[in-house]
Amino acid sequence: MLRRAGIKVTVAGLAGKDPVQCSRDVVICPDASLLKYKKEGPYDMVVLPRDNLGAQNLSESAAMKEILKEQEKRKGLIAAICAGPTALLAHEIDFGSKVKTHPLAKDKTMNGSHYSYSENRVEKDGLILTRHGPGTSFEFALAIVEALSGKEVAD
Repeated sequence: MLRRAGIKVTVAGLAGKDPVQCSRDVVICPDASLLKYKKEGPYDMVVLPRDNLGAQNLSESAAMKEILKEQEKRKGLIAAICAGPTALLAHEIDFGSKVKTHPLAKDKTMNGSHYSYSENRVEKDGLILTRHGPGTSFEFALAIVEALSGKEVAD
């Protein structure tokens, strides 16, 4: 949807260009490594995926932490869906006061944090956009398009 809206999308992989098997046997082929793209920023928006294992890997990635911290420092947009917000918490990204995650990631994200859990389908709080899960991915993508290109393009 982002590409259809005319937005340049870069898919970066933690392990380079090797295909990544996500949940439900979905395979994503990154354009290049996260380390390569880390050097080419800054980016208009950084989007974190939904997969539990992917969110865990992003939570443990020093390169992802650097990218998110740089994005936060320069007040760049960040979006995270499903379990993705757990990586924001792990890297201590101050993503506003409200957050939306998949219900199974709610306790992990809210435990010991100052964030409140949003019941909105898509939550935009400051420069952070969070969403529930795969069933609302079209709404999430349209919210990203709107944040980057405006409501008219999203419509």
